[in-house]
Amino acid sequence: MAHGGVWSQENFSVEDFRNQHVIYTDLGISPAPFTLHYPFSKDIKSLHYKNNFKPILGIAYAYKWFSLRISFPVLPGFRNVALYGKTKLFSLGFDYSFKRIYTDFDFRINSGYALKNALDFDSSLSKANPNSLMPSLGSLNLSANLWYFNHDDYKMNALLGKRAHFNGEVHTWYLKGTLNFFGVTNNNAPLIPTLLHDYSNDKTRATALSSFDFGAIPGYAYANRIRNWQFSGWAGIGPVIQSKFYVLEEKTNGYLGLAPRYDIRFVGGYSTNSQFILLTAFFDNKSIRFNELRYNQFFYTLRLVAGIRITSKKVLKEAHPKRSLVRLF
Repeated sequence: MAHGGVWSQENFSVEDFRNQHVIYTDLGISPAPFTLHYPFSKDIKSLHYKNNFKPILGIAYAYKWFSLRISFPVLPGFRNVALYGKTKLFSLGFDYSFKRIYTDFDFRINSGYALKNALDFDSSLSKANPNSLMPSLGSLNLSANLWYFNHDDYKMNALLGKRAHFNGEVHTWYLKGTLNFFGVTNNNAPLIPTLLHDYSNDKTRATALSSFDFGAIPGYAYANRIRNWQFSGWAGIGPVIQSKFYVLEEKTNGYLGLAPRYDIRFVGGYSTNSQFILLTAFFDNKSIRFNELRYNQFFYTLRLVAGIRITSKKVLKEAHPKRSLVRLF
């Protein structure tokens, strides 16, 4: 039987644990590297900028409508400070799901980058310190997204796996609406080292690159749980309308164009009614192109999540009205 325009498939329900106390911890990383592509010379076609991100430990509790997560860094920096410097990170996120709709908001600022292998063109560096540290260089990402999944059983709580999980296979198409502002700036200093400036192209001397864009991205979503092993996620690709800007000598220059966007998320692991351990991977690729100069920004999050689901006394009493709760707790 067809279901909401989806091809024929058996209709599985989602097992919801909102009436259970869910306690979990997670450990993850959220790097935000970016690349500038340009034919600088015969041997140098791209520059790779890396931030010294910090592993983040999270501790969370959820019950019914209430959810609270506290997170904090557990190491000063994932990479060697002498080679990659220090990165200051600020992030704020929010998400909400209702029936077939899922929305999220993401705001990130990373301050402090290293230009990897700058020794290839800068003889003042050494093999012991081949990177050029750029502490004033920062990236920003502000995005608001809304997904519509064309299937009643493709629930976001089940995909994330902490407060619910699937009881079988669910697949459907989806449509994502996205609104973004992102870019990089170097506090009025050039993004590209002076040694690589092309004076016939003033964009190579820019102090900031940024974009405001919006669009709709179609994609495919899939989820399945077999013998307590669950894997789920989605992937999509589509165009956005983009207003793109570069700043040179404190003057902002803008253009209008199109850009591709990718939408990739994956969650997989082991989940029973009482416990779960999951690996989550979220990828966000943004880009700006000014003819030969191309800026690619990558935001991705990898996180290992483990937790337990504790059945409340009320639920146990309803399931076993004659059983003494004193022996269970």
